[in-house]
Amino acid sequence: MKPKNLAETIDNNDYTRRNRFTGESIELTKEESEKHDQIFYHEAHATLEDQELGEGASKHWQKMRDLLDWFRKNNAKAYMVLLD
Repeated sequence: MKPKNLAETIDNNDYTRRNRFTGESIELTKEESEKHDQIFYHEAHATLEDQELGEGASKHWQKMRDLLDWFRKNNAKAYMVLLD
């Protein structure tokens, strides 16, 4: 049986994420893992846009801050392990 879309082919139900500085890891829900990944997506795009627009000018910084705030409110432990 063929998967319906790409997301089905890459979702192996492993939502563990690791802190890129400390190496500490924590298991997240699917929603949390998606939001975690979006934080780094927006960070990368903001960094690239800032090269053209000037430091701090990218709209992606606010999106990243909003996602960080979501983690602080909804899973403080994961925030402290992965993002603080």
